[in-house]
Amino acid sequence: MLQNIFKWIQNIAALFVVAMFFSCANSVQEVNDFFADKNLPVGESRDVRHVYKDSGRIVFRLNTPLLYDFSNREKHPYSEYPKGIKVVTISNSGEDSTTVTGDYAKSFNKTQISELIGNVVVYNHTEKSILKTPQLYWDQRTNYVFTEKKFSLITEGDTIRGKGFESNMDLTGWLLKKIKGDIQIKEEE
Repeated sequence: MLQNIFKWIQNIAALFVVAMFFSCANSVQEVNDFFADKNLPVGESRDVRHVYKDSGRIVFRLNTPLLYDFSNREKHPYSEYPKGIKVVTISNSGEDSTTVTGDYAKSFNKTQISELIGNVVVYNHTEKSILKTPQLYWDQRTNYVFTEKKFSLITEGDTIRGKGFESNMDLTGWLLKKIKGDIQIKEEE
C-alpha cells in the first residue's frame, strides 16, 4: 500500500514538471510584447565599452556605465543611457577627432537621431573648440548636431553665447542663433 502511494506521488510530480515545461513555451514576440507593455527593456548592459568599425577602420568609441535596450518597441525602438555617455569619433588618421559627453542620452534606432541631456560637452581635438549646452541632438547619418537651448562656444580664446546652435559634429560650419559676446575678427592682408 505504501509503495502504491509513493508511485502515485511520483506520477503527480512528473506530470507537474512536464506541465511546467510545456507552459513556458512563450514565443519571442510574446516576451517582447510583455516587456513593451510593462515599459521594460529587453536588455541591460553595465560598463559598456563599444568600438564601432566601418570597413576595418575604427569610426567611434562609446563608453557608458549603463545601457538599456528598448529595441522591442515597434514604432520607435531606442537605446537609453541613463547614467551618461561618452562618444569619441576617430579621424581617418586614427586620432581622436571629437568627444561628446552628456549626463543622459537616448538614441533612436530607426531615425539614427540621438538626444543628449545634461552637461553636454562637445570637444574638437584638432581645433580645440568646445561647445557646452544642456541639451543636444545628433543626427548620426549626417554627423550634424543642433540645439535650441542656451549654449557656450569656446574657440580660439573667444566665448560666444546664444540660444540655438547648429554645426557639423566636429564643430565646423556653425549656424549661431541669438548670440552675444565679444568676438575678435582677424583681418586678412
